[in-house]
Order: sequence, then structure tokens, then C-alpha cells
Amino acid sequence: MKKKVVVTGMGAISPIGTSVEEFTQSLKEGKSGIRRISAFDTTGFDVTIAGEVKDFNPTLWIDKKYARKMARFTQFAVAATVQALNQAQLLEATEDGGQRISSDPDMTGVVLGNGIGGFEVVTESFHKLFDNGPRRMQPLTIPLMIGNEAAGNISILFGMQGPAFTQVTACSSGTDALGQALDLIRSGRCDVVVSGGSEACVVPFAIGGFQMLKALSSKRVNEPEKASRPFDADRDGFVLGEAAGILVLESEEHAKARGVPILAEFAGYGVSADAYHITSPDPSGEGGSKAIIRALKDAGVKPAEVQYYNAHGTSTEINDPTETKMIKRAFGEHAYKMKISSIKSMTGHCVAGSGGLEAIAAILAIREGFFPPTINLDHPDPECDLDYVPNTVQYGDINIAASGSLGFGGHNGVVVFKKY
Repeated sequence: MKKKVVVTGMGAISPIGTSVEEFTQSLKEGKSGIRRISAFDTTGFDVTIAGEVKDFNPTLWIDKKYARKMARFTQFAVAATVQALNQAQLLEATEDGGQRISSDPDMTGVVLGNGIGGFEVVTESFHKLFDNGPRRMQPLTIPLMIGNEAAGNISILFGMQGPAFTQVTACSSGTDALGQALDLIRSGRCDVVVSGGSEACVVPFAIGGFQMLKALSSKRVNEPEKASRPFDADRDGFVLGEAAGILVLESEEHAKARGVPILAEFAGYGVSADAYHITSPDPSGEGGSKAIIRALKDAGVKPAEVQYYNAHGTSTEINDPTETKMIKRAFGEHAYKMKISSIKSMTGHCVAGSGGLEAIAAILAIREGFFPPTINLDHPDPECDLDYVPNTVQYGDINIAASGSLGFGGHNGVVVFKKY
């Protein structure tokens, strides 16, 4: 029998809050975190808005000397991990004034999702290399920029000596990391896994690159809060965001033995590949529907039992109607009866950070009985004819919620949570 896996801690760094409490309140209020970009001079860019994390001070969670040796996405991940481990009651003080996990180090792992790595480090180092030569480059350029840096730092800081690795499946990375963590606990390889995703790529190189793909919203630079509008007929692209969403996962027996509160059951995970196109999803929705069907089967859940589905919902011309088809294929007539929403309408698209953050949103929906809204859904696309909770939060009992992610390359991942 597979071990039952539960969630005992959550941490969030996002454009709409740098704690789970702030994040929850913003979801209920339908608060947008999309603003004009402050991280760099956007002169010459068509796209000048993003979902930035505002007023982030890493030293609230990380010792200053360590924070200086971390890329921004790693700082996000470590900060959210501290929040999650504190809620899970898994940190204990060390003699040198630090903190370590109180669980068995050999049975505690880290599985994080990241899509791009330390992009700001890459940008800065390239400038120094080409302007002043290699001797002026940051000595820690390589360890700062690589995508596994966050998982490595977390394992080092907290003494986790089980598996520590990074999942890279573009925008599905955070969700797929959770799925890998689920399997580690079910198989008995770990008792505890810190998992989720982190991304910080609001930098000129990323904005310019996505801009050239014609993927980003550029119509509403003077009203940025209205730019991300999933499933709306007047959408014109996604808004890039940055975030970290981290969950502490444990086997049920381990959590019960510790006597800590259990937030939800992590019941299932499904994964598939479209095998279609490097950036566009399969327009039939078949690939993504397979991930949903597999996740429900893994969780032992019938489609009609799901009350809430957190959609990928990017606000792009192709993704939104394709995802609508995907949901209909998987849920059948029940697709019209359940609530669906995209919190990217508030946060923007946080790439690998999306999966962890949106899993947290699904768990919060179960625990607090609310359906997060899809804001800016003023003129629904006729092809997107499901109940996408337009503009205003709704309330109701939720026993089962799912969250899905779709990534460049045709990667599809879906996770399912149950009320505990």
C-alpha cells in the first residue's frame, strides 16, 4: 500500500504577499500585484509591467552573510521554506545560533522546481564580461546562476541529507517537483520533503525574450492591474511574475507521531507530455486532460468529486481555450458544475514559482472554504464557457481541489488535495 502523504507547512513569497496570511487575504480581496517594473529601466521595451515581489527583505528569514551569496530566486525559496518549516514545527536551534531540521536528516529531502535559474546573475555577469573582461566577473557567478542552487542551499542551511534535486519542466516545474516529492514519501525513501517552486526572472533578458515571442501583454501598460485577464475575450498575453511557493510534505504516520496539525492530504499527481510543439499546447487539449485523469486516478477520486480546479490560466490567446477543452475532456459534464479560477490574474505568471504557489491556493481554498476569483474577467471568451469565478471571491465547502500547470515543451502536471 502507498503511504498517505500530508501537508504540514506552507510558505509564500509572492507579488500579493510575502507570507501565507498576506497571500490568503489578497486572494480573497481579488488584489492584483501587477505594477510597472521597478527592477530595471524599461526604456525601449514594449512591455513595462510585471508581477514583482515588493519590498522583499531576505534578512527577515536569512542571515545577511548567507543572503548575499544567493540569487534572488534562492532567497525567495529559502524565505518560503523558513515559513513552511516553522509552521510544520520542524526547526530547532543549533549551538551556533542557526537552525536545523528536527526530523531524521537522512530521511528528509528537498525537491524544488525552477525554470530559469539566477537570471539577474547571468545578466550582470555578461555585462561585466563583455565590458571589462573575465576578471571583473562575480566569483560566484556559476553557483549563483544554476537552477539547483535553491535546493542545495536549503539542504545545507537546514542539514537535510536525503535527496536534494531540482525539477526543470518550464512552467510546470513547481507542480512536477511536488509530484516527485510525493513519490519519494510514498516509496519510503523519505519521511519529510520540502517541495514547491521558485522563480525570479523579472530582468531585461527575460522580458525582452518573452516580448520577442509575442507572449506578453502589452496593451495595458497604463493600467497594469488589468493586464492579466485569463479567459477574457480581451486578453493579449501573460504578465511575467516572480514568486516562491513551498510546502512541507510528510508521511501521515510521521506527522501524527509528531502530533502536529495536518493542513491537507496530498492525494494524487498526474503527468503527461503533449508531444506536439515546443511552446504551444496541443490545441485539442488531449495531452493536458491525460494529466488530470491520471492525477484523479492516482488520488482515488472521481471527476464529480472535485469542487475546485486551479487552472494554469495564463491569459494567452491559445492557452485559455485549450485549457478549457482540456478540463472538459477530463471532467465531462462535471466541468460545468465545479468552480475554476486562475490566480495568475492577480500574481502574473511566476513560471516555476506558479506550481507551488497555486498548490497553496488550492489548499487554502479547502481549509477556508473559498474559491479565489479570476479578476479582470469582464467579457468571457465564448470558447471559455466554464465557471471561472469572475472578479469576486465565492464561498462554499470544498473537500477536494486540484491544481494544474502546463509548461513550454508540452509538459503537463496536475496535483490533487483532499480535506484532512
